[in-house]
Amino acid sequence: MILERTAMPKDAISLHKKLKGKTYIESKIHSLTVDDIKLIYTPGVAKVCQQIFRHSELKYSFTSKGNTVAIVTDGTRVLGLGNIGPDAALPVMEGKAVLYREFGKISAFSICLNTRNKKEIIDTIKSIEPVFGAINLEDIESPKVLEIAKELEKKLSIPVFHDDGQGTAIVALAALFNSLKLVKKNLSKIKIVIVGAGSAGYWIGKLLKYAGCRNIIVLDSHGPINKGRKNNMNKYKTEISKFTNPKEKGTLSEVLVNADVFIGVSGIKNLLKENMIKNMNRDSVILALTNPYPEIIPSIAKKAGAKIAATGSYKYKNQVNNAVVFPYLMRAILDLRIRKITMKILYTTSLAIANTLTKKELSVDHIIPNISNKKLQGRITNSLIQITKKF
Repeated sequence: MILERTAMPKDAISLHKKLKGKTYIESKIHSLTVDDIKLIYTPGVAKVCQQIFRHSELKYSFTSKGNTVAIVTDGTRVLGLGNIGPDAALPVMEGKAVLYREFGKISAFSICLNTRNKKEIIDTIKSIEPVFGAINLEDIESPKVLEIAKELEKKLSIPVFHDDGQGTAIVALAALFNSLKLVKKNLSKIKIVIVGAGSAGYWIGKLLKYAGCRNIIVLDSHGPINKGRKNNMNKYKTEISKFTNPKEKGTLSEVLVNADVFIGVSGIKNLLKENMIKNMNRDSVILALTNPYPEIIPSIAKKAGAKIAATGSYKYKNQVNNAVVFPYLMRAILDLRIRKITMKILYTTSLAIANTLTKKELSVDHIIPNISNKKLQGRITNSLIQITKKF
């Protein structure tokens, strides 16, 4: 079923019930004849198989591999809903597949796995590699997802993109680039507090460091992460401690004193309070990115003194959501045959997204281009061409 815009139900439950799924597979060939079947199936297809067998790279020319992405989840960390399992995760993966198709012209498949075992997830993805041009890891608990991504990078010949981590980091940095233009502050001189040390917090911290930020503090449920802390640590938090907060301790409220930027990926609704913002530096920037319910409502943040307030939710204006990243970045990755996603690629994509907005378009209530901005694809692809030297 394809719904016309005028027939679209106004609430999510009714829409999903009516559609019975948001995606389907459609052939590129319509009204098949017997002669067509001879070419696309037997006997003609045997010649194509033999060509690919002799010259493996022809799979990108003769099949849909180069335009196909697997969205893989085990349902252990879905949005802000937590561990709701692979069945309940399916609507999210289907929604992501629709965005891939609409904005990146990419065929994306929802792969919801009925296992939480790290090795089984890695082995499954490795086994399905021949079908896909890239892997999108999605809504898998941390730090397991970081370990899965690292292992897959070693074992696969196709790129592995971790959207919750890398995608969120890209859009957060892009939002920060444009926010700092408006408040006239320098990235290397400001204090940034990140709340949440899962995959998103990990990648945001790494990318901010790469971009030149010198004063980053990352907090988890046990407080600020630093070199001297012993409890609730893992190797990724230990890595964070090497380039972030060397000294500060205390509560979130205490750490936010004289901070310039708050970035929330905590998963906790209404975590940030008005009095905390009042103790931040003048013209503070609040990126409350937890979905579906942010750490603070933008209107409350602004009332408390924030110059710029944005969320990851489409419920509010000024969205800073990785949906503006993954369709366009993946399109460029597939077209340029990028095999590994590096920090330089993440940084360059952030800059391209930020610079998509003109000075006239940029404002405190519009710090990131809308997902439908037609300049995004060209900006991202051309920027990556320059750094990957693919022509």
